[in-house]
Amino acid sequence: MMQFRGLMPYASLSDASRGRLQAEPASPTRSEFRRDCDRIIHSTAFRRLAYKTQVFVQNEGDHYRTRLTHSIEVSQIARALARGLQLDDDLAEALALAHDLGHTPFGHTGEDALNDCLKHFGGFDHNAQALRIVTQLEHRYATFDGLNLTWETLEGLVKHNGPLTLPSGAPRPPHISVPHAIVDFDRIFPLDLSSHASLEAQCAALADDIAYNTHDIDDGLRAGLFSLEDLRQVPLLNTLLDDIAALHPGLNAARTIHELGRRVITRFVEDALVESARRIAAHAPQNVADVRKAGKTLIGFSHFFVEADRHIKGFLYPHMYRHERVMRVRARADHVVRRLFALYMDAPEHLPPEWLCGGADEPTRASVVSDYIAGMTDRFALKEYQRHFDLSYELS
Repeated sequence: MMQFRGLMPYASLSDASRGRLQAEPASPTRSEFRRDCDRIIHSTAFRRLAYKTQVFVQNEGDHYRTRLTHSIEVSQIARALARGLQLDDDLAEALALAHDLGHTPFGHTGEDALNDCLKHFGGFDHNAQALRIVTQLEHRYATFDGLNLTWETLEGLVKHNGPLTLPSGAPRPPHISVPHAIVDFDRIFPLDLSSHASLEAQCAALADDIAYNTHDIDDGLRAGLFSLEDLRQVPLLNTLLDDIAALHPGLNAARTIHELGRRVITRFVEDALVESARRIAAHAPQNVADVRKAGKTLIGFSHFFVEADRHIKGFLYPHMYRHERVMRVRARADHVVRRLFALYMDAPEHLPPEWLCGGADEPTRASVVSDYIAGMTDRFALKEYQRHFDLSYELS
């Protein structure tokens, strides 16, 4: 399928893709990047995100974000950024949809616990786990493991936050090491770990930040962790609340929350479009190779919105992520992951038949157990804990 040519010359062109690890015939109806989107959407790992924590665990209510709704919101913002800059929005969408596939149950709590459990085996990294999922762990196709995604999607998945290595191959600071899963796959299908990723990947990374800020404000307000009045501590939010009050005097709190969310997304997206266009013009890349060799990120916020982002995160950290109610649940979730890991390592016969690894050496067994736990949803992990240890155990 021929690439739509309304894109800038430095965009990622689907019909100029570096291809897939396993060669496949082209689709007559979809671009290569569109096929990647569709494969991600139909994957088991993507469906499981519906029952994985963003901040609040599932049993706290149906209206809070999950990893699935977060990924969908990120994809909408990533598409908006890519379209506004005349980049390939299918690639940006694919990366947004895939960026959290490797997350454990219970959000960052589960990741931290699993990382500590695996400290003698290389640790746990959700980006590396996402790569394992899309290259090995999904078993949907007759002729290959994983989803056989394009090089550009795999590159963006591991490098959307920037290069992982120096040109010498040494880890790029602040990285202390590059996860084994990424290093091993790079030997088979090199992903140019020392270069920046495409502009589409950078759009997906920035969209993640915008979505986080917006929906965590919304969820925190709905949960009663802080109030609209509390948000006036943040200069940008104070200005936006004044704008809403001036346009809609007496508007109720529920509608004010929605109006605030809309404005936060709009302001950050509009700023990113202007600032990114300025950076691109200043660097003047002629093609996507120039983007990768730029030596810096070309998609980003202006100084004013970098500060706005810092202020929002500075508010959310103590008022939401470290709120006593959230921390209490996190502590109990941490306990669940650690106990399950110890159980399966010591008695792997408790794993399902297709996961059995009783005769394996310890590093192999740890890898299998890690894959199994990382794939769990919140409710399945809790159910497994209750089945093996304590039927009365709850997270909140």
